[in-house]
Amino acid sequence: MDWTADLELTAEELLLLKLCKKQKLWGFLRKYRHRILDEEVRSAIRSMYPALRGPGRPPKAPERLALALLLQVAFEVPDHEVPTLTAVDRRWQMVLGCLGATEPVLAQASVFDFRERARAHGLMPLMLEKTVDLARETKGFSHKRLRAVFDSSPLLGAGRVEDTFNLLGRAISQLVEVAVSEAGVDREAVVEELRLTVASGPSVKAVLDVDWRKPAARSTALRELLAQFERVRQWLLETFDAAALEQPPLSDRLATVARIIEQDTEPDPDAPGPGGRRMRVGGAKDRLISLSDRDMRHGRKSKKKVFSGYKRHVAVDADIRGLVCATVVQPANHREHAAAAPLVEKLRAQGFVLSEAHIDRGYLAASVVTEMRSEGVEVVSKPPTEARRDYFPKSAFAMDFESETITCPAGATTRLRLGKTVAFPIGACRSCELKSNCTRSRQRQLAVHPQERWYREMAEELSTAEGRHLRRQRVYVEHALARVGSIQGRRARFRGLDKNQFDLDRTAVVANCYVLGRLWTNAA
Repeated sequence: MDWTADLELTAEELLLLKLCKKQKLWGFLRKYRHRILDEEVRSAIRSMYPALRGPGRPPKAPERLALALLLQVAFEVPDHEVPTLTAVDRRWQMVLGCLGATEPVLAQASVFDFRERARAHGLMPLMLEKTVDLARETKGFSHKRLRAVFDSSPLLGAGRVEDTFNLLGRAISQLVEVAVSEAGVDREAVVEELRLTVASGPSVKAVLDVDWRKPAARSTALRELLAQFERVRQWLLETFDAAALEQPPLSDRLATVARIIEQDTEPDPDAPGPGGRRMRVGGAKDRLISLSDRDMRHGRKSKKKVFSGYKRHVAVDADIRGLVCATVVQPANHREHAAAAPLVEKLRAQGFVLSEAHIDRGYLAASVVTEMRSEGVEVVSKPPTEARRDYFPKSAFAMDFESETITCPAGATTRLRLGKTVAFPIGACRSCELKSNCTRSRQRQLAVHPQERWYREMAEELSTAEGRHLRRQRVYVEHALARVGSIQGRRARFRGLDKNQFDLDRTAVVANCYVLGRLWTNAA
């Protein structure tokens, strides 16, 4: 029998709502599930099954699975607990429309399968858009002009972060596993023949048998790992033809090992020869840090705060406190401005026309910000911070953008060129009484940003009460991020960029349900 969203509350349901009045999500989903799962969303849910071929029949009520996904993320419930809760927790039964059930109405496999189908078919972005439309209609403006606020927060990765030795050792071991499977040979025999200690023990560093107290321990361990990989590579060349080595899965595993060697090591001038390498000084750009989650990266939210994983970005409606309109997840090493264009693209895909964009200064470098300003969008931010130094900061230099001149604190003038580095005359700097406060070089130089005029205007606005009040609207996105963080947590539930994007989308749906509950309660 198909699932039906009954509108009338039974006496038992009314009693349950009184018992869980402190957890308002239960009451909201029971009373308004038909608004979230309207005909458009239900049609999208049912269309997911004929599009994918597979064994078994579609579930009789996939709408229950959609609601279960929201309850999962809201109350941190793993897949294996869902079937049990549908049989023993009357709150779950009330929301799913199966009150009184004595046996599980959902299976663990169905929960997993539905989540993968929902991710592949983009169900959560549709449900997120639905909650946004409902909230804006409740506030009395269903038009698509939007005042948006952007911000981000760290999301720690679920994968295991490993150092060079563990990365390289495990990558070699995984390569051997795939190779012996493809060749159909005995693994233990190959490991013994090639003396592959990295594939014969639970710990890479333990099987290397290196005294890590010695200064040369790291070099010794690296040479041993590279030597074992070279023996594996020679065995691969003797066992497989060139075509097989260029096709997955062997090509993928070989590429992983090669990437780790390239990113974490460099040629050693003291060890000549093709295999002479040493540990790289400094990290490589876009360095792979985990084999279990290859999308994770090292990143930083500030100069002192370093983390491993992802950054989650949200765009919030400035007119409805806490309403999340769009989300983006990116690896942690991506700068904030890299997420500006995807956020704007998602907002435009929903039909929004941006009228204002309140952004953190980290988004200023995005080209889409310049495009929005040229289109008439009012972009509100704080200007970039100036580096602390003992000399006159750039703000101490007067810039006349009409006459294209820049004047130093001592009165010397030179030509102003946007996007260029300008230098004051050497003669003026040599005889200047303020030179000790300005520069140690022969002449003072200033890097002028292409958007320098706008940055100066923002600095002037920030010095006024109105300008500071306007920028305090960013508090809305900070509250929304706090709500998202409290629901999703600080650490990712999944591995991989796509899965974490899906999880952030459904987290935003739940966060918006709290907003809708508040709006509809106030309206009543």
